[in-house]
Amino acid sequence: MLRHVFLTGPPGVGKTTLVQKACDALLSSGQAVEGFYTEEVREGGRRVGFDVVTVSGERDHLSRIRDIAGDSHSRREYTVGQYVVDLPSFERLALPLFTKVHHTLACLWARKTGPARRCLCLDEIGKMELFSQPFIKAVRMTLDCSSCTILGTIPIPKGKLLGLVEDVRTRSDVRVFTVSKENRNAILQDILSALQECLK
Repeated sequence: MLRHVFLTGPPGVGKTTLVQKACDALLSSGQAVEGFYTEEVREGGRRVGFDVVTVSGERDHLSRIRDIAGDSHSRREYTVGQYVVDLPSFERLALPLFTKVHHTLACLWARKTGPARRCLCLDEIGKMELFSQPFIKAVRMTLDCSSCTILGTIPIPKGKLLGLVEDVRTRSDVRVFTVSKENRNAILQDILSALQECLK
């Protein structure tokens, strides 16, 4: 049975844009959606990092390039290429989203009311986010939750494989769409159809 939908593809191909459009369509149809997007941060035309932005509009740092990341000598430094990951900031914004979804599901189950499934947007499950062990644990728990559908993005395999990403990619209840420059303008309806199947 299909329960989750993930997009993959090279950086910059449009995965986040598609996820945002899919979330907008779900919200317009009355489906409750929680979760976050990862957005580039640019200054003077130069990419200086990434922010985490929730579906409801809250924003905080995910990473910054080393020369503007600030003093990190007082804590362990997590880096991906030139970016220093702000793990406390990421966890402060992302982890409560899981708690909110699971709490809502528990309340709905107790009252036997409301939609059968909830949707959680995770854009993305990648190297930066996977420095967080609580995030990994929360994703695994949500993947196994029978009342929650994840709409997420994962990177294409490159170099050392990421354990959780490969687990997602090979699950029998996950549909993975590969986004390319050729199909990105036509694939949205297929994504929405898969999500509708998940959220029945």
